[in-house]
Amino acid sequence: MKFAAFLFDFGNVICSFDPRLFLLQAQSYSSLSIEDLFSALKGSVGTMRDYETGLITSEDFYARICSACRLSVSRDDFIEAYTRIFTPIPSTFRLIRELRPHYKLGLLSNTNEWHFEYGIKPVEVFPLFDTVTLSYEVKAMKPAPEIYIDALGKLGVPAEQCVYIDDLEENVIAARELGMHAVHFQSGDQLREELMRMGVPLA
Repeated sequence: MKFAAFLFDFGNVICSFDPRLFLLQAQSYSSLSIEDLFSALKGSVGTMRDYETGLITSEDFYARICSACRLSVSRDDFIEAYTRIFTPIPSTFRLIRELRPHYKLGLLSNTNEWHFEYGIKPVEVFPLFDTVTLSYEVKAMKPAPEIYIDALGKLGVPAEQCVYIDDLEENVIAARELGMHAVHFQSGDQLREELMRMGVPLA
């Protein structure tokens, strides 16, 4: 099989992320304990989903989370705390650089405006992607088929010539149902081995 494109998830594939880092920073702006902040965030899952599907603005999100978590924090300090949760996965960075000269590359992420602007765009491999598909812009989240269809349309390749990579099995299954080849990401080494088994020429 000759592949034409690779489509990458971001969180826990290109960079790992830890929401607890936000809690640790937010605690200094709140009267709540870490445990109560965690409970408040769990109770705000609907707000976070609305933000990632573009149903509320960044300003709405900021106001709602500040209210739920009893935060007294400036907008800029909130953004700093909320978006500094990502850590690069070097093995994926290397793989992206190896694939870039030979294939189209796309990014497909369930994310929101501030995570994209301040967490994803600054990542050093971001400029290597030909296309970017974001849930808050498409107003659909994986595993909904609409977001995959948007990504394939931007890449301009048929599903059967695209390899999709995600750490969540339900998202991998959804990609396969649309005709894509898909790999359930567990580690950089595992991904490299699976791609080589699929016939992708890697060193």
